[in-house]
Amino acid sequence: MADAALSPPDTVQKTGRKPFLFIAVIAVMLGAGFASSFFGIWSPMALLPAGKAQHEVKPLPAIEFVSMPQIVVTLAGPQMRTLIMAVEVETTPEKRAEIQLLLPRLSDAFNTFLAEIDPSAFEKRGILEIVRDELATRAIYILGKDAFTDILITEFRIQ
Repeated sequence: MADAALSPPDTVQKTGRKPFLFIAVIAVMLGAGFASSFFGIWSPMALLPAGKAQHEVKPLPAIEFVSMPQIVVTLAGPQMRTLIMAVEVETTPEKRAEIQLLLPRLSDAFNTFLAEIDPSAFEKRGILEIVRDELATRAIYILGKDAFTDILITEFRIQ
């Protein structure tokens, strides 16, 4: 019994929860850091010193819009329906006079195209994009590719 009292106690460490707890805490911290960065709460780039990044603000190009007369076309078919459309031509100030000079020709081309569209086509999805593309193609034939930037349909009604 005296030997038992003098012998040192067993110093065997139990490898239980400490390593697991340490790894779990690290994993939670990494996950929280990733989540906060992913959801935009903070950014790791904010920790880096700000460089001398010079962002040049480019001025917008000078643009003008040429209004065309409102287009009213009676649609073919048993129902009396009309298409009412307003169009703007986006251009540069240098080309504005050229477009205004050719507006009657442009209106004629647009009216001719719109009168030839099957009335059932207006009930389909995506007709506005098709009409815009076709009007732009006719404008290229009349004005040239460099005379305008875009064709904008500002009103499109079927009554």
